[in-house]
Amino acid sequence: MGIDRSNRKKGDTGRDGGGFVALPWSVLDCPAYARLSHPARGLLLEFARQYVRDNNGRLLGSYAHLEPRGWTSKDVITRAKRELLEAGFIFETAKGQRPNKASWYAVTWYALDKLDGYDAGVTAAFHRGAYRENETRKNASLSPSRGRIAPAIGPSGGLAVCRTIV
Repeated sequence: MGIDRSNRKKGDTGRDGGGFVALPWSVLDCPAYARLSHPARGLLLEFARQYVRDNNGRLLGSYAHLEPRGWTSKDVITRAKRELLEAGFIFETAKGQRPNKASWYAVTWYALDKLDGYDAGVTAAFHRGAYRENETRKNASLSPSRGRIAPAIGPSGGLAVCRTIV
C-alpha cells in the first residue's frame, strides 16, 4: 500500500516551504548524543540550522547570533558549546577575538568545506565523524576520591606546645 498523493497540487513536496535540517540517524542514535544535555542538543540544532551546502566551518555559536533565536544565557551557550566540542559533534575552525570576531565552527557529520580564514592546522586536525569515537566508551567506574586533606587541629606550635603548658 502506497501513500496517496492524489490530493497534492503540482510541485507540492508535502512539507512546508524553506530549507530543512538534515540530521543523520547515525548522529541521533549514537550513545554520545544520548548523553548530551538538553541545551547541548538544542545548540546542535542551531548549528545544523546554519549549514547550507558550502559553509561547514563558518557556523556561528556566539550570543549575538543566538540571542534573536531565543537563547538568553551566555553561560548556557558556553556550557553547551563545550559539551558539543568534547563529544565531537562540533569542531572549532577559527578562534574568536575581541572586540568583534566570533569563533567559527563545523559540524562533524559533514566534511569540512575549504574556506579562507581558518586557524592554522585546522584542516589537518578536523576529524569527520568524531562524535562516533566515544560510542564504545562505557561509564567510567566510580572510585571514592581521597578527599580534602584536612589541616591538623591544634595550636600553631603543634601538639608539643599543648603538652608543655599542662
